[in-house]
Amino acid sequence: MRTLPILRPSEPSLVTSSPSEIDVAEFSGEPRGEGRRIVVVASRFNEGITVPLAEGAVSALVEHGVRFEDIDVCWVPGAWELPVAVRRALSTERYDAAVAVGAIVRGDTPHFDVVVNESSRGLMEASRDFDVPVTMGVLTTDTMAQAEERAGGVHGNKGADAALAALEVLDLFDRAFADGFGEDEDEA
Repeated sequence: MRTLPILRPSEPSLVTSSPSEIDVAEFSGEPRGEGRRIVVVASRFNEGITVPLAEGAVSALVEHGVRFEDIDVCWVPGAWELPVAVRRALSTERYDAAVAVGAIVRGDTPHFDVVVNESSRGLMEASRDFDVPVTMGVLTTDTMAQAEERAGGVHGNKGADAALAALEVLDLFDRAFADGFGEDEDEA
């Protein structure tokens, strides 16, 4: 637990004249993969982008302690199909988290907006409904060059970033919301 400066209204006027310090429980996670089972659901559409995203996700998971045998990669035709595949995978209760990767590149029609909005909504709904982290390594770019830059190029690998986010949220859940709420491992 850290002490953070928090503005506390004075009584009774609720006017704050200066910050005071109070104890606030503060939690964060680290990308710890030991003992985790993760599904990576990847879109085949724009395969030249999505294969490096999926590879980045798997590599990041292994580098942070997830056993290779505890990672499943499921391929779907496109980003539109990501949410239903994530939902089906999570319904098995085999996975601690899901990492979705894909690449949606803007074209000349409103199709881009529909796919971006509904696939992202579906992934968030899966996370909410199953109470499991579902992270989004789905690129939404204006050009193929922008996608390449984010699939291992100058802007890194967003598949790897999504995988690390999943592990970090899982660790946060363990630290903040498990039995012994708020206890540091050293204090337990």
